[in-house]
Amino acid sequence: MQEEIIASHGILVTAFLTFLVAGLFIPSMTSKDPLAFRKASFIYTMIFQAIATMVVFTGMVAMVIGGYGFTLSIILMIVVWAVLMFIEIRKYKLIKYSNVQVPEIHSMLKKAFFQISAVQIMLVAVMVLFMVLKAKGAVAL
Repeated sequence: MQEEIIASHGILVTAFLTFLVAGLFIPSMTSKDPLAFRKASFIYTMIFQAIATMVVFTGMVAMVIGGYGFTLSIILMIVVWAVLMFIEIRKYKLIKYSNVQVPEIHSMLKKAFFQISAVQIMLVAVMVLFMVLKAKGAVAL
């Protein structure tokens, strides 16, 4: 049972990372229509939050069923999740309340979307790398 839950957590993390990489194409796909960019950003944020919540839920279930305590690595995963959610909410609010019809603002928001998405990918990839190294015994936390 424990192995299946950890496997489903890993699958969801992989799906989340894949979703983040696919999200890098949103600014280029909506380059002509600023309102489509705003709508795509909203849909992206909702899916982002749904997948991130599923990742956390399966992680919490694995923690409880596996009998893991609040180790430093679990606390680090929780902090990374909170930072990802905070960044995503701030990014969406910036896009939602900005006047995207002004070409300069639209261009700046597309660039910010791309840069923030790259930072989010880096956070998730570093956390995955850390957990893989921990499972292999290369990192002791």
